[in-house]
Amino acid sequence: MRGSQPAGPVYTAGLVTWPQRACGCPGGGARGAGGAAALKFPPCVQCWPPGAGTAHCPPGPAPPRAACLVYSAPPQAPRHVVSHAAGTRDCAGTRDCAAPPSQPPTPCAAAARTGDPCGGCCKTMKKEVCSVAFLKAVFAEFLATLIFVFFGLGSALKWPSALPSVLQISLAFGLAIGTMAQALGPVSGGHMNPAITLALLVGNQISLLRAIFYVVAQLVGAIAGAAILYGLAPYNARGNLAVNALNNNTTAGQAVVAEMILTFQLALCVFSSTDSRRTSPVGSPALSIGLSVTLGHLVGIYFTGCSMNPARSFGPAVIMNRFSSAHWVFWVGPIVGAAVAAIIYFYLLFPHSLSLSDRAAILKGTYEPDEDWEESQEERKKTMELTAH
Repeated sequence: MRGSQPAGPVYTAGLVTWPQRACGCPGGGARGAGGAAALKFPPCVQCWPPGAGTAHCPPGPAPPRAACLVYSAPPQAPRHVVSHAAGTRDCAGTRDCAAPPSQPPTPCAAAARTGDPCGGCCKTMKKEVCSVAFLKAVFAEFLATLIFVFFGLGSALKWPSALPSVLQISLAFGLAIGTMAQALGPVSGGHMNPAITLALLVGNQISLLRAIFYVVAQLVGAIAGAAILYGLAPYNARGNLAVNALNNNTTAGQAVVAEMILTFQLALCVFSSTDSRRTSPVGSPALSIGLSVTLGHLVGIYFTGCSMNPARSFGPAVIMNRFSSAHWVFWVGPIVGAAVAAIIYFYLLFPHSLSLSDRAAILKGTYEPDEDWEESQEERKKTMELTAH
C-alpha cells in the first residue's frame, strides 16, 4: 500500500475452523467470556511494526473452539481494528517478531511455505488431475489432435478429379500442426504427438501423470478425427484413409531409421522454439514447428508416408482396421527419435540446473517454479510480442 496510514493497514477478522487447534487474541488472552476458564493459545497472527498499538480482541460471542484468525486486506467497512504489538510470536509460538516485514505477508501463502499448521487454509500442492487447468489441457490435446488428423489425412484423399501431390500433403500437415499449436498451445503446450509428450517426460519437463493423460487424449483424438473424415469422405475418394505403410521397397529397418531422423529434427525444433530460458528472439514457435513438419513430409512420404507421430498412424489404422506387420515402425521410430533429441537437448546441450528433489517434484507434478523463472517467462513473452510487430 502507498500513502501514510495512522497505525498500519486495517484488516478485517474472519474465523476459520481447524481441527484440534485454537488461537487466542493477539494480546495473548482467550476470546469471548473467559475469566479463569479462558484458554490461552499463542496468537495466530503475522508480525507488525513495533508501536503500532495494543492488541485487543473483537467483541461479540466467543468463536468456536479451534478457530484461527485470518486477515483479508483491504476491508471496505472494517468492524474491528486489530493492530499487533511488538514482541508477539507466530502460530507455533517459536519465532520472535523482532524483525517486522516491510509489507504484510499473505498469511496463507507464508504459512504454506513454512509448514505452519495454521496455514492449512491454502493448499499449495494438489494432484494435477484435480485442477480445472489440467482438465482443460487434456481436452485441448484431444481437440488439437482431432483437427490435425482430420486436415492432414483429408489432404491425402484420392479424389478422382485430382490426385494429391507430395507438396500439397506436406503443406497441409505443416499448416495444420502450426495452426493448432498457435490456437491451443497456450492451454496444453500443443503436443499433439505421443512421441513429443514422451520425449518431454524423458527430458524431465512434464509430470508422469500429465504425460499419460496427454497420450491417451491424443490417441482418442486421432481416432475421432479419422472417424469424422471417414464419415464425410465419399467412398470413391476415401481410399485407405492415408494409412502409413512402407513404400518403394523400403525395409522395416530403413523405415525405423528414417522415422527416427524425421522425428528427431521435429523434436529439436519443438524444444528449441519453446524453451522458456531463451532470451534471444525466437520468432513464432508455431510457424517453426509447422515448417519442421512440412520438411519431414517432403522427404518422409517416399519412405513411409511420413508418420513422425504415432497418433497420426494409429487413428486411421483403427478406423480402417489395417494394422500391417510393420505398424510397430510408426511407434518405435518416432518415440526413439524424439527421446534421443530430448536427451541431447535437455541433458547435453542445454541442461537444467535442478536438484534431484526438484526433478522428482516435476515428475510427480508438485514442482513450483521460483519467481525468477516466472519473471523470465514474462520477459520472454514481451520479447516475442515486440518481434511479432
